[in-house]
Order: sequence, then C-alpha cells, then structure tokens
Amino acid sequence: MFTLGAGTKIDVRPLERASSNMSISDTPVASHGATAPEDNPEAEAVLQALRDELDGIDWRLMETLRQRLDCCCRIGLHKREHAIPMMQPQRIGLVQQRAAEFAANHGIRGDFLRSLYALVIEETCRLELEVIDAPLGSLR
Repeated sequence: MFTLGAGTKIDVRPLERASSNMSISDTPVASHGATAPEDNPEAEAVLQALRDELDGIDWRLMETLRQRLDCCCRIGLHKREHAIPMMQPQRIGLVQQRAAEFAANHGIRGDFLRSLYALVIEETCRLELEVIDAPLGSLR
C-alpha cells in the first residue's frame, strides 16, 4: 500500500511484475534523466502489462457508464409515461452523498468524485429530458 499526497492510498498488490522475485521496494523510482523504458526490457514489459490492465479498466468504466446512461433513458421513459417530473433533487443529493462517502472511504479526493459525478448527472439529466420531451411516436 502506497500513500500519496492528501492521504490517497494505492493498493499495489494487483500489480503483476515481469520478474516474480521483484518486490515493490525493488522497483526503481523514475527521475529526470532516467533510462528510457525501451532500454530496459523488463521495465518495458511491466509498463506494458500495467497499461494493458489500465486499458481493461477504462473499457469496463466506459461500458458501465454506457449502461448507466441506458438505465437513465429507461427512467426517463418511465417518468414520461407516469408524468413524473424529470428533476428529482433529493435523488441527485443521494447520489452525490454516496459518491462523497465512497471517496472518503477509499482515499479518493472528494472534489474529484464530486466533479466527475456532476458531469455524469448533467448528462443523465440531459438524456432524461430528451426522452421526456421527445414527440409522441418518436421513441422506440
């Protein structure tokens, strides 16, 4: 476990290393003028493995976001069918509170997660409004 500035803790256990006998304390810290990774095949292999892991996480994040937006469109349809107002401030507050608690419990900066959720909420509200205001017969 690494602790960064502002108390952010990073769990390094999932890292797969090119050399199984290399511990995190053996991992060199990059500095200005450090050797380029391509000059060190082992470092390049570890970096590529980490980037591959990150790419997979990014894909899952985007897919989860797509699923969330899809769900919000279904919510918009339900609100449309039942004449429920799009804006539900108490729900937005609940989502923001959950994000703040998650941030606090997982060493993530609260302002980062608030900003991220503000963007997500803004887009979901836009989609819901688009669904609710769509002309009759235009939705499938």
